[in-house]
Amino acid sequence: MSKRMIAIIAGISVVVIAAVVVLIIVLSGGNSYRLLKMYEFNGTGSVTREGKGEMTPYTNMVLESGDKIALDTGRLVIQADEDKYIHLDEHTEIKLVATGKSDNSKTEIELIKGGISNDIRNKLSAQSSYEINTPNSTMSVRGTVFYAYIYELDGIKYTRVCVFEGTVATRLVYKDGTVDTREVAVGKGKEIIIYEDGTTTDYLYDEPQDIDYDTLPENVLLDLKNMIDVDGKTLSITSPEITRILEGPYYVTFMYGDKEFGTQTVKKGEKAVVPSLRPAAAGGWDFDFGSAIEHDTKIEWKQ
Repeated sequence: MSKRMIAIIAGISVVVIAAVVVLIIVLSGGNSYRLLKMYEFNGTGSVTREGKGEMTPYTNMVLESGDKIALDTGRLVIQADEDKYIHLDEHTEIKLVATGKSDNSKTEIELIKGGISNDIRNKLSAQSSYEINTPNSTMSVRGTVFYAYIYELDGIKYTRVCVFEGTVATRLVYKDGTVDTREVAVGKGKEIIIYEDGTTTDYLYDEPQDIDYDTLPENVLLDLKNMIDVDGKTLSITSPEITRILEGPYYVTFMYGDKEFGTQTVKKGEKAVVPSLRPAAAGGWDFDFGSAIEHDTKIEWKQ
């Protein structure tokens, strides 16, 4: 093949590649997301897409706005843009709507069941938004690390929101779909619980409470520890505090009324010992001393 022919073919190739690039740019304009993918997946789950049905997820799988993503077992992390990471608990299902470009991105997550940890690493632009909707609440942020979890007990639906960095703005969503005009801000180190019992939707407490870290799932605590140790984040809990929650030792406190009668330090999985002394002649400790200690525990004297 002559050098001239090679040059012509090369020139045509450059033009074709340029045209394809332009076409991709045009198609990626408007409402498409710059990056939406399965950042990490290891386990069992599914991605359900309109027109294609249910698909098996895999790491680096390109996602589309409107996809329903479910994690049954294992680990699943979604990346939106370069700086938003969504970690799903096991037995969690969400619907993800992601539109716009990096300077006007709009991310909306419908939490159908389970829980998600959200790591938004950069503050959103004035034209961008990030929202999570549950059956009884909606929450929006500018840039933060937080956890949202929905569950049901005795027919009452709950939404729990824990904030580890930044602030999350929450609003009640009533049964008829209307959204309360009042906004409750949940700051760093605080959590709120919203309930809906069929007739009433409201906050369980008058104001946000300190986070009960002992009741957070292990995977959430491990993700927080990784953000601290690897990403250098300063969150509402430290890495050593997380390690003690996960591995112990744990503190067992014996309470007589509102007074501390005594304490024990117990290794994870071991058992507390009945104190040799009794605070009163009548009564006993309200606890099963045959059960293993898995977190800090208060044991009360009952008469």
